[in-house]
Amino acid sequence: MSFTVAIVGRPNVGKSTLFNRLVGKKLALVDDTPGVTRDRRPGDAKLVDLKFRIIDTAGLEQSAPDSLQGRMWAQTEQAIDEADLSLFVIDAKAGLTPADETLAEMLRRRGKPVIVVANKAEARGSEGGFYDAFTLGLGEPCPISAEHGQGMLDLRDAIVAALGEERAFPPAEDVAETDVDIRPPGAGEGEDDEAEPAYDETKPLRVAIVGRPNAGKSTLINRFLGEDRLLTGPEAGITRDSISVEWQWRGRTIKMFDTAGMRRKAKVQEKLEKLSVADALRAIRFAETVVIVFDATIPFEKQDLQIVDLVLREGRAAVLAFNKWDLVENWQAVLQDLREKTERLLPQARGIRAVPISGHTGYGLDRLMQAIIETDKIWNRRISTARLNRWLESQQVQHPPPAVSGRRLKLKYMTQVKARPPGFMISCTRPEAVPESYVRYLINGLRNDFDMPGVPIRVHFRASDNPYESKARKKR
Repeated sequence: MSFTVAIVGRPNVGKSTLFNRLVGKKLALVDDTPGVTRDRRPGDAKLVDLKFRIIDTAGLEQSAPDSLQGRMWAQTEQAIDEADLSLFVIDAKAGLTPADETLAEMLRRRGKPVIVVANKAEARGSEGGFYDAFTLGLGEPCPISAEHGQGMLDLRDAIVAALGEERAFPPAEDVAETDVDIRPPGAGEGEDDEAEPAYDETKPLRVAIVGRPNAGKSTLINRFLGEDRLLTGPEAGITRDSISVEWQWRGRTIKMFDTAGMRRKAKVQEKLEKLSVADALRAIRFAETVVIVFDATIPFEKQDLQIVDLVLREGRAAVLAFNKWDLVENWQAVLQDLREKTERLLPQARGIRAVPISGHTGYGLDRLMQAIIETDKIWNRRISTARLNRWLESQQVQHPPPAVSGRRLKLKYMTQVKARPPGFMISCTRPEAVPESYVRYLINGLRNDFDMPGVPIRVHFRASDNPYESKARKKR
């Protein structure tokens, strides 16, 4: 991206709607309630032929520095300092307010290019607010409708004029020679498809951080980044949007998603909280590995177990993080108790990795990242068909399939049909009659014999072809 743009303004003027319009997706939560956005959210924007990085910010309201509003103000100031250009959004329908004038003064002091964006210009009576915007002394305002997409060409021209052609359209980089496939035709064909592929340690890893409210998710990510990137505080439920941040861990790119705290469904009544939880669920589905953050001082609440079960049902790789370990006394006894409860209360994730950490002090963060990487390796694992069929034969020798209605089940063939999570198909007689107990026996055997602890494993059964039935069809 050639440059960075920050969207700023007071609450409820349409900043997140404009952000979603520019990124082409509904990434930011939008609601009529003022102050929905709290953290700054980055995204990749495209406006006609312009491509740039954009940052959505919280609505600015001056408050005491140690208050929630004051901390939100500090986050927005960081976004303005990071950006090359600010889009100062006002509500043309409502007109200027003293808060708008205060923000205009702050932007002038920064000395960076500013474009006044008069949003909701499609509304009747918005002309007065548009002309009032000239009094801010920040140049000619640009009337738009973020909701309906009106005025986007004018906004594009205003951005180019503010930054200049050279900055807005940097020269394209030359394509590296290594990006071109110079192998001769037919190279790579006929390779052994039974080989178990090596784990790609260079691929960016998507990690979602989930848990109950006030478990310390945002504090944990800030500790990883080494800066106060996300809004934190003693108040429960600060995070609303699922915010993504990128950083490097031992040379590997990690894309980490902070999510809103997930309470029991019966307690979620407000529309805004429902939107936040839905956004967290989308982050779980998009992620590869999910870290479920427990409060080590009150672990294994019912909601904790439900969140783990949800993550596993979605087929994600899961790691448990027992946060606030710095507050735990007699930690050896507590750790032993947590390990015992993990095995007993989470039988569907036998062997799941659980790491004691402290987002406040940084204790255990390297071990947590190592557990994330190792779990992701297992989640991506593929096993050759030959090994699986030798294993299936040995399993049936040790524990033959049961007889159902006097007829013995026969498991004939097994192959891995997918990874992420590992999924297997077994060809057998009467797949609908395979008892659940025998399915669990096979899944536990796969975990133990192929070293796949803590990840969901799917086993599907398919009816094998009946040779006598096929011959009868041919005779017809």
